[in-house]
Amino acid sequence: MSQPVAQEKLPVPPGKSGCPINLTVELLGDRWSLIILRDIMFGGHTHFRELLTGSIEGIASNILAARLAKLVAAGLLTRDDDPSHRQKVEYHLTEAAVQLVPVLAALGAWGARWLHTAPELTVRAELLAEGGPPMWERFMDELRATHLHGAPLPDDGVLAELTAAYLAAAGE
Repeated sequence: MSQPVAQEKLPVPPGKSGCPINLTVELLGDRWSLIILRDIMFGGHTHFRELLTGSIEGIASNILAARLAKLVAAGLLTRDDDPSHRQKVEYHLTEAAVQLVPVLAALGAWGARWLHTAPELTVRAELLAEGGPPMWERFMDELRATHLHGAPLPDDGVLAELTAAYLAAAGE
């Protein structure tokens, strides 16, 4: 799948080299950044407390706060006032983060293939791998509508399908 190279670059430090793989690993290669993006994409978590309590990996609050600040500063998330509560903020994906869907799909497919994984946590990766680029594009369109334009998630979209498969595999 050929992706055009973006003309606008993220506001991140230059890194140790100009290698795109190295720069990406420097930005996203810590233990938590991709997990936070996963939880926002696939879990629909947009508030700090949801991210803190909704992650099965058990991130510490200080680490979560630091990674959210890093992801906002890097241009992968926006930090917006929550219209329903004066003291809450919401985190939303930017276009750059939405375009990580194929990367997360590939990581999930690789992990499902080569690692001992929990079936209920593997089903979404398998569905994304089977659905391939057409499913990824539909999912990215849903994420754009929700995170960039404020639309509600569709009841019959890709995320609903992935969530239903997870719940069925988890026996819920």
